[in-house]
Amino acid sequence: MDIVIKLSQFLLSLSLLIILHELGHFIPAKLFKTRVEKFYLFFDVKYSLIKKKIGETEYGIGWLPLGGYVKISGMIDESMDKEQMALPPQPWEFRSKPAWQRLIIMFGGVTVNFILAFIIYIGMAFAYGDTYIANEDLKDGLLVENKAMQKVGFQTGDHIVSVDGEKIVKFDNDLTMKVIMAKKVLIVRNGTEQAIKMPNDFVDQLSKHEKSVLLDIRMPFVVGAVTPGSKNTALQPKDIILALNGQPTKYFDQAKVVLESNKNKTIAATILRDEKEIKVPVMVTNDGKLGIGVGQLSMALLEKLGYYKVSKQEFSLMESIPVGITRGKDQLVGYGKQLKMIFSPSTGAYKSVGGFKAIFDIFPNTWSWQVFWNITALLSIMLGVMNLLPIPALDGGHVMFLLYEIISGKKPSDKFLENAQMVGFVLLITLLLFANGNDIYKAIVGK
Repeated sequence: MDIVIKLSQFLLSLSLLIILHELGHFIPAKLFKTRVEKFYLFFDVKYSLIKKKIGETEYGIGWLPLGGYVKISGMIDESMDKEQMALPPQPWEFRSKPAWQRLIIMFGGVTVNFILAFIIYIGMAFAYGDTYIANEDLKDGLLVENKAMQKVGFQTGDHIVSVDGEKIVKFDNDLTMKVIMAKKVLIVRNGTEQAIKMPNDFVDQLSKHEKSVLLDIRMPFVVGAVTPGSKNTALQPKDIILALNGQPTKYFDQAKVVLESNKNKTIAATILRDEKEIKVPVMVTNDGKLGIGVGQLSMALLEKLGYYKVSKQEFSLMESIPVGITRGKDQLVGYGKQLKMIFSPSTGAYKSVGGFKAIFDIFPNTWSWQVFWNITALLSIMLGVMNLLPIPALDGGHVMFLLYEIISGKKPSDKFLENAQMVGFVLLITLLLFANGNDIYKAIVGK
């Protein structure tokens, strides 16, 4: 069932982005009286799953979910329709339209992608507000278990003060990405401020270690379930372990250290059960564990117990507009920085590039509209930026040649555009194979 939910979110998000992107080309094409021969979700190589012709346009769904397309008459695109291009230009064809109209048609797809992302972020601000933990409330610092993070100098308990000079006000999902992209992170450890210089190839280093959360809030040790055969039957689900062997263990990471140093021993545990503190004996196994499952507490209960103060800010519709725009702008700038790293060989970031499996994996196994829309907005920005790359066969390649035509007053020949399209197509296939090849390699080596 989990895989069905994950796949449903993936296909719904992908379909939404493709249809709206192609509508961005379709609508201005129709406004400028340019004939659109096909409008397809997914590619219809050899055959279509569904198709229906309405007016001059065939609408359909292909079987290959690698994208979608609109086929515009008189345009040199991936269809490479040389027969049509060999005929005299017709008034309804793309090549017969003024350069400024062709430019608007080509810019339409990415424009819709960016508008969609900003609309989603505005809608999310209005619907969900902003829930976070203020950085100043993380009195005991963050949990750092990722080996790559530890290697560059981070430790559990570190309090992050600033990233590249930007003061950290709240702990949220964006903090991890800021640290990954950073050059210098300022932290406070045991009351002393110090700087951690991030290596240029940190993204590459991350890919060489087992996947784990880079930064997280520290959680208490909550008993989930006592596994069959465990000798610690004195423990019950939802017990919170406050101390072991006389040592306070406010957080799970502290409890692990105490257990590790008391293997094969019976020690005293102070637990919180039904809002009362009691002591029970617990037996530590030879691998430094208790033989129990680990449970979780809701943020509301964590707040009630005094671990964290959860802040929530709600916005009116008008207030949501600048909040959503700022969020979209930050994501756009952030993705631009990621691309810069990917195209800089010294960072090794290109090794972490993923294909469709990587996109599929970011969707959760449980349905959450908030997570779904957040991922969709980010993917919309990624799709828009990628399509703007000046590569023939992408929108950015067409725009590049159109801008040359507008500035110079000279239109590139159809033969040149056909050759450029072929080169761009080969380059795109190479990038696609590389990205998805990375997915396959990571699946094989387990990283």
